[in-house]
Amino acid sequence: MANSLPALLAPRETLIQAGAVDYLILSIYFAFVLGIGFLARRQVSDSIDFFLSGRSLPAWVTGLAFISANLGAVEIMGMSATGAQIGIPTVHYFWVGAIPAMLFLGVVMMPFYYGSKVRSVPEFMLRRFGKPAHLVNAISFAVAQLLIAGVNLYLLGSIVHALLGWPMWVTLIVAAAIVLSYITLGGLSAAIYNEVLQFFVIVASLLPLTLIGLHRLGGWSGLEAKITAAAASAPPAAKVAPAAEQLHSWPGQALSGFDSPILSVVGIVFGLGFVLSFGYWTTNFVEVQRAMASDSISAARKTPIIGAFPKMFVPFLTIVPGMMAAVLVSEIGQLKNGGTPAGGSSGNGVTFNDSLLLLMRDVLPNGLLGLAITGLLAAFMAGMAANISAFNTVFSYDIWQEYVVKNRDDGYYLGVGRLATVAATLIAIFTASIAGGFSNVMDYLQTLFGFFNAPLFATFILGMFWKRMTPHAGWAGLVSGTLAAIGLWVASKFGGAFTLPGQGLAFVCASTAFIVDVAVSVAVTMFTRPKPASELVGLVYSETPVADRTDPLEHTYPWYRRTVPLALVALVMVIALNIAF
Repeated sequence: MANSLPALLAPRETLIQAGAVDYLILSIYFAFVLGIGFLARRQVSDSIDFFLSGRSLPAWVTGLAFISANLGAVEIMGMSATGAQIGIPTVHYFWVGAIPAMLFLGVVMMPFYYGSKVRSVPEFMLRRFGKPAHLVNAISFAVAQLLIAGVNLYLLGSIVHALLGWPMWVTLIVAAAIVLSYITLGGLSAAIYNEVLQFFVIVASLLPLTLIGLHRLGGWSGLEAKITAAAASAPPAAKVAPAAEQLHSWPGQALSGFDSPILSVVGIVFGLGFVLSFGYWTTNFVEVQRAMASDSISAARKTPIIGAFPKMFVPFLTIVPGMMAAVLVSEIGQLKNGGTPAGGSSGNGVTFNDSLLLLMRDVLPNGLLGLAITGLLAAFMAGMAANISAFNTVFSYDIWQEYVVKNRDDGYYLGVGRLATVAATLIAIFTASIAGGFSNVMDYLQTLFGFFNAPLFATFILGMFWKRMTPHAGWAGLVSGTLAAIGLWVASKFGGAFTLPGQGLAFVCASTAFIVDVAVSVAVTMFTRPKPASELVGLVYSETPVADRTDPLEHTYPWYRRTVPLALVALVMVIALNIAF
């Protein structure tokens, strides 16, 4: 019977030929992952332990977890795919589209999150704007996390498929079961401690790939020469960016999609560097949740700042290998020149998402190959675990407890959180199929951020610094901004209203969502009644005493343990990197 279960499960041709030592490394890693979940389970006695690690973790742990939670599909496959496509301009996702917002989160916004003792970003919206804005935000955030978890799961499954040749649906189920096991056992503590482990595994696995690849090309100058030669020989129909655009970060037309250098810089700085970046890093509970697990307000503020230091060097482990794949891997070279090479991790043809896997196949020996595959699996599990643990918190506290079943004991909501974890993992198996329809997951993810994060940031920043803004304006701005972004995207994709290559469409949609949200919020505020000032303490900057926004002991610490000096050092370093490249 052709359709029997054994036939469906039968391994097919594998993309990567791993050896016994590679599988041994993988096995050891998974033993550690599950062991951490079992150990963390002993510490989970109530919902605060499960969802926020009992607010007991030091800054260096939460800082590394902060970055590791983001070091998933976006950082690894997405950035390497974009690096293969357009080259160095991809660094803007880090040096413009991440570091400034992370520093702003630590210096300005984190005290409000931590000091108000909220358990989620939607809960902050509830206190500031009331239930309508809270419900809109909670639902949109939950949906976004399920969609983004699907990205990580799809890529996690693609690694298993590449190793074992199993059908994609089998690999998705196996990958989901592994992530589900340690989150359900230990909650956020298990996720965070695994993320710290995963951070070191990821660095240890990707660094040799970068160094060996550069050695094979003759160093950085050799990589530049190969990219220049490839761009010069590319057929016109392939629309390959000129070598100068691929090897210099500014003005970044290959990334923004704008022909004009001025419009390109404006699009990158405003669309990516302000709207998308600040919208993601300052309001995304996946990241904020890690800082809120810290043991003090000082540690919470330093969490994103500590994370900024390794974050600014991640491009050398992700983007540079993608650039190398474009000139070292024959299939990626063909794809970039407009070809359609067969194979790929999905079995449906090579895409730019396969750049890193194929580079590992062609460059790394056994042993290092196993370490690199372990690093990829660690990254995708970290990303998915972050999405799922953020989803279960928001679903349990902000949706179920607030609108469905109220006033039950803490154990009941802890149980709901564990059930939500299982449900979210099962749903992610289906949303993974959506991610599989995009040849570059960055296109998919930036679109989602434009829909959900950009309008939330507009509402959030207005509400935090403008005490006059009203609860009605909060929900009206969120809804109108989200609908504007979705409408613009639909008009471009299906209505033929306009087209933009690269990430230009995502930047325009996010900017539109932000502007529409602000305009509607201001208009509605003019005709509705604001909250009394007494209800805004701890929620609005001007109404919150300085003592409630700072650690009274921080001035006694040496400079390298203080928030603002650390942030200034990080800012100077990222400016230097922008100038150098």
